[in-house]
Amino acid sequence: MSGPVVDVAIVGLGPSGAVAAALLGQAGHSVYACDRLPGVYEIPRAIALDHEIMRVFQQLGLVDAIAPHCEPFTPSEYFGADGQLIRRMTMVAPPYPQGYTPSIVFTQPPVERALRDRLAALPNMRVELEAQVVAVAQGPQGASLQVLDAQGRTTTVTARYVIACDGGASFVRTALDLPLDDLDFDEPWLVVDVLVNDKGLARLPATSVQYCEPQRPCTLVIGPKNHRRWEISLLPGEDPREAATEARTWELLARWITPDEGRLWRQASYRFHALVASRWRAGRIFLAGDAAHMQPPFLGQGMCQGVRDVANLAWKLDAVLRGEATGAAADDLLDSYGTERQAHVRELTSRIKAIGAVICERDPASARARDARLLADCGGVVKDTPRQDVLPRLEGGFLAAGDTSGRGTLFPQPRLADDGRLMDESVGRGWRLVLAAGARAPRHLPHRLALLDLAQRPEADGVVAQWMDRHGCVAALVRPDHYVYGTATDDAGIASLLAGWARRLQSIPASEPSLEETTP
Repeated sequence: MSGPVVDVAIVGLGPSGAVAAALLGQAGHSVYACDRLPGVYEIPRAIALDHEIMRVFQQLGLVDAIAPHCEPFTPSEYFGADGQLIRRMTMVAPPYPQGYTPSIVFTQPPVERALRDRLAALPNMRVELEAQVVAVAQGPQGASLQVLDAQGRTTTVTARYVIACDGGASFVRTALDLPLDDLDFDEPWLVVDVLVNDKGLARLPATSVQYCEPQRPCTLVIGPKNHRRWEISLLPGEDPREAATEARTWELLARWITPDEGRLWRQASYRFHALVASRWRAGRIFLAGDAAHMQPPFLGQGMCQGVRDVANLAWKLDAVLRGEATGAAADDLLDSYGTERQAHVRELTSRIKAIGAVICERDPASARARDARLLADCGGVVKDTPRQDVLPRLEGGFLAAGDTSGRGTLFPQPRLADDGRLMDESVGRGWRLVLAAGARAPRHLPHRLALLDLAQRPEADGVVAQWMDRHGCVAALVRPDHYVYGTATDDAGIASLLAGWARRLQSIPASEPSLEETTP
């Protein structure tokens, strides 16, 4: 049976798929999205967000809707083999560079429902639940999905592009024979979510804790309100299914809490993996979220990585669908998605694995040596390490030529003094040229480029001034996903930066004078 013909079809409607659908639908493109489940999965899986992801939710108009389900992430304290403090992970100090608390815990089901509500409000969106893709094909002009619904009927959905967000066991990835590279991490853990009562809360730590104990490494995360999560490593020979039974789970929780102090919300055994797709694009089909990568949970970056994927891809698809990037430039832009995200995921996974190695050392002598080394490195005084320092910048891909300072980093979002609004709300969310006081822009700018001249519209919090001082620049060209395309140190550099950008997109109108000719 012939079905809808759309700009983009999205397979899987978890957080990554829902964000992709919302971003593209909000941009005016026709979108079809399907998911095999009848509704939002009501058990939390992700528990952590960061300020970059909140900025995406800001773009979707969802910050107020999800705020009641979010709280600041407490510091995470690491205790060594003999119970001594060996590390403390915190968040960057105010003023917050993205306009939001840098590290956040949240309750996933209501946040996903807010995303679904956003999709329902978009007239160009079609969502089909209890529907799964059973075949995929593509040609020069588009791709087609065979979708089986709950009544056993098969429909053909045709799209110019497809995004597969269908999870770690992705049907689409398997059908396209896109292998996952193993980054050498494979461990069994038990994940337990508990709704703790007042009696239990009085006993538990006030901060999140990493117990770096060789006999059984484990983690306690303080979630919103009375939600507490434990991640408990399983020992060789332990049966993961038996560990996930209610009786055995309470035995493993006994050092912290008893059954009369809380109610089990979820307990499940997992194998924590480090995997990344070797290819993220096959013609008109892209992988995103868990379909493209899986990483250990030690910094709570799993869902964040998926949202980063689709935020990166959505603006590039938007530019191609609108004809703003054409021909070879369009292909280069779409190819840059996999280039950027694969390298970022690999590097961040490597860093997460290094943190996991600190937590998961099983040999007592090696664990004590680790503790001594960490304490020696800080002179015996444990210092705060912001979680955001662990995140890498983008490398390669759709970035300016040359290694300009700040290129590929996430640009801050200041609050502007004149209207009190955050930059994206006041200036827009497309391409932006941000100038420090004293820098001059070319007289003619491409029509799609917004200008924020801080001499004319000063910031209220100084986060851009600090960023530019740190990177030694006077201007930054910022992409729609808020990453820095490139920077400049003087007026001539600004003109050169813009000219290179316009040539790469092949987008400068012939009627406009060249940017090099317009600099005073």
